[in-house]
Parts: sequence; structure tokens; C-alpha cells
Amino acid sequence: MTMRAAVAEFIGTFILVVVGTGVVIAASLHENTAGSAYSSLAIALAFGLSLIAIVASIGSISGGHVNPAVTLGLAVAGRFPWRQLPTYWVAQLLGGICASLTIWLVYGQSAMANVRLGATAPAHGSSSLQVFCSEGLVAFILVLTVAATTSDSKIGSGNAAIAIGFALVAGVLLGGPVSGGAGNPARALAPMIVSSTYSLWYLYVLAPLVFGSIAGLLFRYLGARGADADGAADERLRAPDQVPTGLPSAPAVTRSSTVVGRTPPPASA
Repeated sequence: MTMRAAVAEFIGTFILVVVGTGVVIAASLHENTAGSAYSSLAIALAFGLSLIAIVASIGSISGGHVNPAVTLGLAVAGRFPWRQLPTYWVAQLLGGICASLTIWLVYGQSAMANVRLGATAPAHGSSSLQVFCSEGLVAFILVLTVAATTSDSKIGSGNAAIAIGFALVAGVLLGGPVSGGAGNPARALAPMIVSSTYSLWYLYVLAPLVFGSIAGLLFRYLGARGADADGAADERLRAPDQVPTGLPSAPAVTRSSTVVGRTPPPASA
């Protein structure tokens, strides 16, 4: 099962990075399908919509994390086994690297020379603290959404996938203007490794892991309090259906074969 899950994470991360960074490169190089080139909104939607498809397709196999920060956050929340963490991380990073190599093949040397294969980088004038907080917030939003939607049995898997995808859209729109809005160490590191461009790489790794862990701890706290509240509510709902002691109870109503206005049939001999 672990190997199947690792392969699923590899494929899912490959799809996320190849689609997302592909649109980043197309937008940066002003490549268009029809009409004007892609905008910043298209980049956010590319990542989010691809994540919806990924979670819906491989979620039942591996959970569809495709992000080391999500895997760590779920482990901290008590919803993922720690022993499988290294396997998931390796699969996710390898999937991202293969995606960046594929993007290099598809878009050619201009993607490498001009856009560094879609590698994230701080916006002009952004400080290290701003980049750290920006990347962390993207991961925090995503991890909290993943933990909350996948732990509630009342939320269907399809609805969970949609919520997770649009959480990433919101995160990319939030963090994009400051840090590129990766919120995903695998997505950030893969094009950096292939293009040999390591612009503040440690921030793009540490921030999502730290904020993802915080989201996991927060969910663990909120989940425990919610379980306590549900348990108390269940106890109130299970109150005995009895009249108070000291009051006469109503006579029991028995069902008879006699129907009003109709003579009962004669007894058989």
C-alpha cells in the first residue's frame, strides 16, 4: 500500500507542477492559445483546478497530498502515520523534478533562460520576512482546509476536493505578488534544482513546513474541542424519555383488532 501511495503522490505532484509551472512559463513568455496571454488569475486557477482533479483521482489511494507541508501538517494533526512521511516527501520531490524536466523539454531553452522553468522568487523589494510569512500563509490555508474537509464525514469527497483546490487558488492569489505563492516545498524546489537557481530556497522550504505544522496543531485542538462538544450534545439528546417522578404515567395504549363502527369477525370454530 505504501508503494502504491508513493507512486500516486509522484504522479499527482508531477501533474500539479507540470500544469502550474507550465502556465507560469506561458504567461511570462507571453505565449497564448487564443487571444491574449495568460494572466495572474490563470496561474492561480491552473494550480487550483489541477489540484481538484488530483485530489479527486488519487485521494482514495494516497490522500492526494502532493505537498510536503500537507503531509507534515496531517501527521502533526494525528491524521497521517509519521513512518510514511519520508516516503511521501521523496515521491513528491521526485515528481516535481520530473515535471520541471518535462517543462524544459516542452517549452525549450527560453523557459530555462528567461523564467527558470517557473521557479518561485521574491518580488522586487520583498524582504525575507515577507517571503517567509507569504509562503507560510499559503501553506496554512491549504493544510487547514485539507484537514478540516477530509475529517468530516458529512463533507463528500467531491466537495472536499473542490474546497482544497480553491483554497490553493486563494493562497496563490494571496502570496503570488510577494513570493510567488508556492506554499509547497516540492513545487518550489523542483524548478530550482533543475535550473540551478536557489533564490532564498530555505524560506520556500521552512515556511510551508512551519505554518503547515501550526495548522495541524490548530486543527488537532479544534477537532478535540469539537468532539467534546458533539459528545455533550449527544448526551443531551439521549435524555430518558420518561415523565418526571411523582406524576402519574399515561396508560399504555394497546392495539386492538376492533375497528370503530365495525363488528369484529366471528371466532373460528
